[in-house]
Amino acid sequence: WFEIKRQLNYKCANAGCHYIEVNEAYSTQTCSCCGSRQDSPKGRSGLGIRVWFCRSCKTTHQRDVNGAKNILAVGLGRL
Repeated sequence: WFEIKRQLNYKCANAGCHYIEVNEAYSTQTCSCCGSRQDSPKGRSGLGIRVWFCRSCKTTHQRDVNGAKNILAVGLGRL
């Protein structure tokens, strides 16, 4: 992983892009719309749940897409 990160940093610097590492903890469990984590699937048993419904804002999420949105939001917030 170190080499991949190093290459990404190097390539982004040459291309004029930003490379920012983001902690992905809880990114799939946090609602990308309202930020709630109350009704999300948790633990090892929750890993098999691919789609979940946030009761706080009435939104249905696909686990991986929701996580990607949260990671993007954190990265953009750091810029």
